[in-house]
Parts: sequence; structure tokens; C-alpha cells
Amino acid sequence: MSENTLSERNRTEGQRIAVVLFNLGGPDCPEAVKPFLFNLFSDKAIINVPQPFRWLIAKIISSRRAPVAREIYGHIGGRSPIVPETERQAEAIERVLSDLGEVKCFIAMRYWHPFADEAAAKVAAFNPDKIVLLPLYPQYSTTTTASSLKDWHQAWEKQVGPGRALSKSLETKEICCYPEAPGWIEAQAALIRHGIDQAGGTDTLRVLFSAHGLPKNVVEAGDPYQAQVERTCAAVAKELNIPNLDWVTCYQSRVGPLEWIGPSTDDEIERAGRDGRKIVLAPIAFVSEHSETLVELDIEYGKLARESGVETYIRVPAVGTHPAFIRELGTQIRAVLESDDVICPEELAGGVCPGNRP
Repeated sequence: MSENTLSERNRTEGQRIAVVLFNLGGPDCPEAVKPFLFNLFSDKAIINVPQPFRWLIAKIISSRRAPVAREIYGHIGGRSPIVPETERQAEAIERVLSDLGEVKCFIAMRYWHPFADEAAAKVAAFNPDKIVLLPLYPQYSTTTTASSLKDWHQAWEKQVGPGRALSKSLETKEICCYPEAPGWIEAQAALIRHGIDQAGGTDTLRVLFSAHGLPKNVVEAGDPYQAQVERTCAAVAKELNIPNLDWVTCYQSRVGPLEWIGPSTDDEIERAGRDGRKIVLAPIAFVSEHSETLVELDIEYGKLARESGVETYIRVPAVGTHPAFIRELGTQIRAVLESDDVICPEELAGGVCPGNRP
């Protein structure tokens, strides 16, 4: 047993460790679609205008989009699978960390149940010695990671505020992002290799790495998301180690009149059709299945591929509970528990941690 492993065990043995997993969430029934959309569009990180204008905009958008969104969710049983998928990830993480005392994962979704305040109440009842905050967004964005962490800290303050303090001072660690973490890259590459095999090899094949898009002005304001997505794609392509592999990074889910980062996934699907290419498409920023993968990628873009003359369209699954990905999350948690500083790939590369941006 290594000295580092012994040190880690000495520091955590017999301790109660709470790991809080963050994601966007999704409606759990057709009636939840409209309030879910309202919560999404009323987030200042999504629509940065002052109140009461943001409330009014969110009310209008959610009312207009709800019928279309309910139809989208109707294709997948009327609800998002993201919470059950995250619960399976939580159970898998607990198993790989079973040697570190009593480890329990809690789920905090941003726009629908279980919300951060629900998770905070459960964490407080667990009465842990340490808390690790783990966003299930591999690439950092102000619209996802920063928004979820801010939401958590507000919820946690209510739990440990005056008159409600826990019996001991809690050490809380944050994992900000992991765009090139080895296990994350390994899991993506393994799933893509299987997709390539299904497509019959790389002859006339193009791999599309599809990530959720962002308005261009968000990135121009300093959001590191696009740069981190592109680093993920380059790392996966390197891991695949396929000579002359044809691959493209593209972005999906554009809404509204603003200019978004590109190229768009639908444009790239149409271009692949014109070029006579087969497609293997990998969701490169999602770690679980939800409407953007099961409906947008599978149904809508699958139809577009057929209409564009794409002979073969293979959609790679999200990493979910892939052993390499879960092992990597365990490694990230162990590392941050042992560190006195924030562990951030940006800082390790000589840059600035996005979580420390003003």
C-alpha cells in the first residue's frame, strides 16, 4: 500500500463524507414542464437582465415553449430520466469510495426536484465531517457549474445560519471542472470506438462531438466552456489514436435570436450528407441521457441525417455509469479531499481557475 493511500485513509477513516452531485435536472411529469422552464429562464446566469423584467421574460418564454417541450418529453415517457440516471451514478460513486469511511452521495438539481435546498437539508441530517461538491458538468460554464454552486451555497447558508448551525465546523471542497480527466476521456473513447465498429470502421466516417451550445456573447465575456469542450474533443481524438480520423466539434440546442457558438450540429449533419460521410455522434458535454440526447440527437437529428442522405448515423451513449468515468470521479473526490487547495486543470496548466474569476 502506498504512503499516499495510507495518508488518505488516516485522514478519512471513520469519517462521514457527503458528496453533492449537481446537474440541471428535468421535469418529472408533464405538469412539471412549464415550471421547470420558468425556473430555467428566470436564472440570472441564463438571462442576465434585472428584475422584474427577467421574471416577465421567463414567464413568457416558459408559457410559449411548454406545449412544444411537453411534446418532446412525450417521446420519452413524459418525464426526464436525468434523476434516475444520477441516482445510479451516485450509487456507483459510493461503491468506489467505500474504503473512505461512510460516504453518501446527495443530488442537487438546478431547475427541478430535488433542488439544492432539499439536498442541503438531507446533508445536514447526515451530519458529515466533510462535504465534496461535484458538478456533473465536465466543462466549466457560468451557466451551469457556477450557477449550481451559487445555488448550493445559498441553500447551505440557510441550513447552517444563525440558530441552525451544525455541531461541528465542516470542511467543504469543490471540484470545478475536469475537461481532460483521464477516466472521463477513456470512457468517451471506449464508447466512440464501439460506435465506429457499429458503423463498419472509419472508411468514409466522420465523428461529430456534439456539445450543448451557448450564446456567443457569454463566451466573449470570458466563459471558458467552449475552450474546455474543444480540449475534451482533442483529448478524446488523441486517445482514440486513429490515423487521419475525420472529426468535428459542434454545438446543439440553440434557442432564441442571439448568435450562438458554432458550428451547429445540424449544419454538420447536413454537411456530412453532402460529403458522403457516415456519422458517429458523441454527446461530449453530457454525462447522462435526457431530452437533448434521447430526443434531439436520436429522433430529430436522426431524421435530419436520413433526410440529408447520411447512410449511417450512430449516436454514442452518454458515459452514465461507465466504469472508467465513475473511477475518475472517485479519483477526483479522493484528490480534493487530500488537497489543501482547489484542484483545477486550468491552474495546473498555468491558467486561472474559472471558479475564481471575478
